[in-house]
Amino acid sequence: MRIWRQAGPAAPGRLEDYVADDVSPDMSFLEMLDVVNEGLIRKGKDAIAFDSDCREGICGACSLVVNGIPHGPDRGTTVCQLHMRRFKDGDTITIEPWRARAFPVVKDLVVDRSAFDRIIAAGGYVSVNCGGAPDANAIPIPKEIAEQAMDSAACIGCGACVAACKNASAHLFMSAKISHLALLPQGRVERAQRVISMIEQGDREGFGNCSNEGECEAVCPKEIPISNIARMAREYIRAVWFSGR
Repeated sequence: MRIWRQAGPAAPGRLEDYVADDVSPDMSFLEMLDVVNEGLIRKGKDAIAFDSDCREGICGACSLVVNGIPHGPDRGTTVCQLHMRRFKDGDTITIEPWRARAFPVVKDLVVDRSAFDRIIAAGGYVSVNCGGAPDANAIPIPKEIAEQAMDSAACIGCGACVAACKNASAHLFMSAKISHLALLPQGRVERAQRVISMIEQGDREGFGNCSNEGECEAVCPKEIPISNIARMAREYIRAVWFSGR
């Protein structure tokens, strides 16, 4: 393996070579890294820093670029769902962190993705008092709209879309958050201000613009469609028009 090692945000980084021995084909990619780290620790060396949490494809914390592809070669999966049987014995695997100005490297393969948190804080909320859980039929919503909203809400905020985009654009992430709230009646109170605030915060964080090439959709572990980006653009134009900005 060739793994990116970097002591901290200000330190120079480099790819270092490692050999993973005694790897079972049934191991997940992260379990393989655990084995490598156990070997490094036994030798008194610094373990490779990488993120993980649920290891069930839910949280998106396992943010690695594997052989140039965010989350690895399998579509619709995160790195923790990638298994070593996907590779051949003797293969060389290159492992790198997300690369974007808005995602500074903390150490090795760990990046700071708090820019996403600030984008959500800028507008990804609903302030209307909905009371307790309403009856399922209290607010009739067409099935097609409900499904589109839920498909958008499936975004786990992992950042693979940013890592895949040559412009380091966060448009797929932002559009998923904007879409799932804009489509439902509960989210329409802040509809205009939300899209303006989130896009402006994304610009402040240093994310690039979308050039509509689809790399983000191709690597998204939840297969969020880029049609959300078109919806976000319409929402933004509408909001700017009615606000007179």
